[in-house]
Amino acid sequence: MKNMKKVLAVTAAVAMTAAMMPTAVFADDAETFKIGVIGPMTGDNAQYGLGVYHAAQVAAEEINANGGFNGYNVEILDAGDDQADPEKAVNAYNDLLDKGMQMLCRTVTSGSCIAVGAEAAESTFMFTPSATAVDSITAGSNEFRMCFTDPAQGTKSAQYIGEHSLATKVAVLYDSSADYNSGINDAFVAAAEENGLEIVADEAYTADSNTDFSVQLKKIKDSGAELLFLPNYYADNALILQQAHDAGMDDVKKFGVDGMDGILGVENFDTSLAEGVMLLTPFSATGDDEATVKFVKAYGDANNGETPNQFAADTYDVLYAMQLAADDAKITPDMENADISAAMSASMANIELDGLTGKAKWTEDGECDKEPKAFEIKDGAYVEMK
Repeated sequence: MKNMKKVLAVTAAVAMTAAMMPTAVFADDAETFKIGVIGPMTGDNAQYGLGVYHAAQVAAEEINANGGFNGYNVEILDAGDDQADPEKAVNAYNDLLDKGMQMLCRTVTSGSCIAVGAEAAESTFMFTPSATAVDSITAGSNEFRMCFTDPAQGTKSAQYIGEHSLATKVAVLYDSSADYNSGINDAFVAAAEENGLEIVADEAYTADSNTDFSVQLKKIKDSGAELLFLPNYYADNALILQQAHDAGMDDVKKFGVDGMDGILGVENFDTSLAEGVMLLTPFSATGDDEATVKFVKAYGDANNGETPNQFAADTYDVLYAMQLAADDAKITPDMENADISAAMSASMANIELDGLTGKAKWTEDGECDKEPKAFEIKDGAYVEMK
């Protein structure tokens, strides 16, 4: 049994127009499993939330064409828009329950995930594609994760940079007010020395001061750093890359984690500034393996030619992992949520998924066991680093 954790808060994203809100895909069969999705469908992080929701729709359509969950169709309910705000996420969760939700692909960001976990401990089966804070899945035994934890991303980034001799003098610039960013930073700094890295500057900012990085960048430039580690989401990183360029720091290598994914789609961002940026992430839409090509095409066909990001790929794998667990547990739509949750949670220990983001299996704590991949942005595309 997992320990209860204190609910943490994260800052809200700025809302965009309601016209961008997605709508549900409904199964024809009256007996269906109803699955909810919660994430930022509007605001600064909408690229993540919409990617998750659209990927869930793509996966559900495929799954329904191939036997569904234990022979029953799957319906993806209208997405709950939390705008990356924990309070709104809890409201969205309760609203989805009122609409008949039985399982939840929840939530996209860590603060919201923690809040919903505290609300729904043990009562609803929950599987997050992208919430990386350790505490995101510690409220109950009904919580599972597809992505890496924040500490894992930080540790593996330090290992990769050291093993591939990308730099020895490293600086960090991160949002100290966010669980995601701070968790990765702390683990990265802790693992630096044993991987041959010297942290020459460890600079922070907060959510209410995330537009001007000139003071921090000057310190980093003066430190002689060869590489700048950026464990932030793409919106902040786009500004940082622009200001680093303006400060004459093009010769400093840039390295991010999965939050960097999406930077090429930032509105009005000069994507040439991302050239050479490296990041650890388990998926790239430019991959040429059969599964990736198939998914990218299906996602694009369903979403006006849009390219899926890593959050979308993780969600696609979440739905297929749910299918494996549902088949193993032999659940049916007429079961109570708590009974579905208990059966699915028990079956997660029995499954192994050969998915888009790698071969994955799950620990008794709900953590996903898989290896990351490294990519470099070249000519506006992610190229896998060997």
